[in-house]
Amino acid sequence: MSVTEQPTPAQTPDPSEQFPWLGQEYGERALGWAAEQSAATDSVIDSAQHRAVVESITASLDAEDRIAAVAKHGSRYVNFWQDAAHPRGLWRSTSWESYRSGSPEWEVLLDLDELSAAEGVEWVWAGASWCPMPQGGEPTRVLVSLSPDGGDAKRVREFDVERRAWVPGGFDLPTAKTHLSWSGPDELLVGTVTGPDDTTCSSYARCIRRLRRGVALDEAPVVFEVDAAHVSAWATKDHTPGFEREIAEDSIDFYHSRHFLDRGRGSGWEDVTVPFDARVRYFREWLIVWTMSDWELEGHTHPAGSLVVAKVDDWLDGRREVQRVWSPGAGESLESLAFTRSRAMIGVLKDVVSTVLLLDPAQGWESQTVPGVPPLSSVSVWPVDDEDPACAEDYWMSSSGFLEPARLWRGVLGAQPELIAAGTERFDASQHQVSQHFATSQDGTRIPYFLIAPIGVPADGATPALIHAYGGFRSSLTPTYSAAVGLAWLQRRTADGRAPAYVVANLRGGGEYGPEWHSSVLRQNRVKSFQDLEAVARHLHQSGLSAPALTSVIGRSNGGLLTGNALTRFPELFGAISCGVPLLDMLHYTRLSAGHSWIAEYGDPDVAGDAEFLREMSPLHRLVDHPRADYPPTLIWSTTSDDRVGPVQARMMAAHMMHDGVDDVWYHEDSTGGHAGSIDHADTARMLARSYSFLWEAAVAPERLHRG
Repeated sequence: MSVTEQPTPAQTPDPSEQFPWLGQEYGERALGWAAEQSAATDSVIDSAQHRAVVESITASLDAEDRIAAVAKHGSRYVNFWQDAAHPRGLWRSTSWESYRSGSPEWEVLLDLDELSAAEGVEWVWAGASWCPMPQGGEPTRVLVSLSPDGGDAKRVREFDVERRAWVPGGFDLPTAKTHLSWSGPDELLVGTVTGPDDTTCSSYARCIRRLRRGVALDEAPVVFEVDAAHVSAWATKDHTPGFEREIAEDSIDFYHSRHFLDRGRGSGWEDVTVPFDARVRYFREWLIVWTMSDWELEGHTHPAGSLVVAKVDDWLDGRREVQRVWSPGAGESLESLAFTRSRAMIGVLKDVVSTVLLLDPAQGWESQTVPGVPPLSSVSVWPVDDEDPACAEDYWMSSSGFLEPARLWRGVLGAQPELIAAGTERFDASQHQVSQHFATSQDGTRIPYFLIAPIGVPADGATPALIHAYGGFRSSLTPTYSAAVGLAWLQRRTADGRAPAYVVANLRGGGEYGPEWHSSVLRQNRVKSFQDLEAVARHLHQSGLSAPALTSVIGRSNGGLLTGNALTRFPELFGAISCGVPLLDMLHYTRLSAGHSWIAEYGDPDVAGDAEFLREMSPLHRLVDHPRADYPPTLIWSTTSDDRVGPVQARMMAAHMMHDGVDDVWYHEDSTGGHAGSIDHADTARMLARSYSFLWEAAVAPERLHRG
């Protein structure tokens, strides 16, 4: 059948049924197939250059002069650190004076390599939650979360940092997808998965339990619960002195929630009654509403992407007096929100470049710009410790650019922030420069992209170019330093000495231009995000920078869905594709791992109208509905332990293409690593280098990627 004589979906079989044994994630036959394919993939990209890239990325990740970011808990400044000698990692602490010296003396709290050896489990760090202490007391108890394989499921145990040991008889929650919060020194609010009765269709917790010390988890009373068809139940305790309260959220879907508050007045959970699509934060006496659509309230319209504030008690008591304290201007979007003791700190993107503002409630929420923000950079700010009077107004600020390593500042209100640490350059950036460009999508929308290109590059179409894109879940791609990109891509050279280019495309579906930039491509409009990628690729070719055979694209997760559609919609624009931990079967994704939670993003395949457009955006089904004569070299990769997307969709796509005789599709699957794809620095280096080496081979020696 020719490309022009395409069958209709009603005439074609469901490709997800062709290899049912691949759907058994830990089935012996499926794992054997994955291992065989992985070995073949590693073999085809193996070379002295590839091995050198793996070593250089590993060395950069293990480097002793990396910035050791810290979090303050009492007098301790705590850091989690991995290097060659400690691949699983050290959880450690130091004092402020020692940290500020630049050569801190660390006290090891927990050595994960020793723990893994002692317990026979290769533990992966998943975070820590410190028990708050009143009146400035020194915290000593911590809930430590560890994953056995890098997946989202984790075991939680109580740790004593003074004794540097597990608390005898302390809290110990079995491995599961768990969320928890200290509600008191001997009590937790726990949302966890113990069985089908407390699990949502999205594989997350349906119930919140109040777990007291010494009580079995299944005997702990349920204090909040949601419908099993919703995404999850969530709860936490706000310990701010004078503003103690418990907060709960019913996540109806990925973008709509009901918010509840227990003020401790005996009335239990009170509905906060804000728009279901709004994000909600609490700042001392203030309720802060971050609108995701226009909000009509008391005769006023508060635009999408604005911050609206009210007094918490007044609002819950029915008084609707609000103030809009920030609204986006042209090209602006709100990126982040954090608080010192007296100020709100907001990160704002202006054409995808960061600025930071301070908002002062005591002065009518007037704003001022935080000094010292580097140009054309990505910036994050967060408080040091808003409950310590000595530094309650201090904040951390980190920044990086595509060619500028990360820097860490500590600031105080009204003063220039102090540079605490500066990252080391890991690659030679002197031959590249950064610029921003705009492509025009099919519907006329201007799509920004950053171009990191060789200085003075001729417009002869001979430059290898790699596009990185995502386009979903309000996730913004901003200027960020990546040693791996530099070492594994920008430092390579063609046979005639040409340096490559790297592109970061800000497609619709992200949050770069606010809520509407995201909502405009939801569900049946998803195709617009794919068209945005097409527009960027064509713009690179029309500008003379690159050509289709030299242009590649890389994407993971939702970005895997994007690259899967690039593969099946306009493969002629690319010389190679890397598709990682991807969504590829959009008619069955809701039944796999956590897929049900993304119905608001993509649609519901169990609804007839949705199933029609989902099949059109499903790369696996496009293989049979819209077959192509040729596909570029393609690497599809996943991990067995990915409990968010899972490996099944990736396996099915690769196996189907191989069965149809596509001789340049390759598959790789690691056993551990979860959705992140890796568990330690060496593993991360192999994962990253695998894609970059594959894409480079496609640009300079594509014949190597054909099995023949």
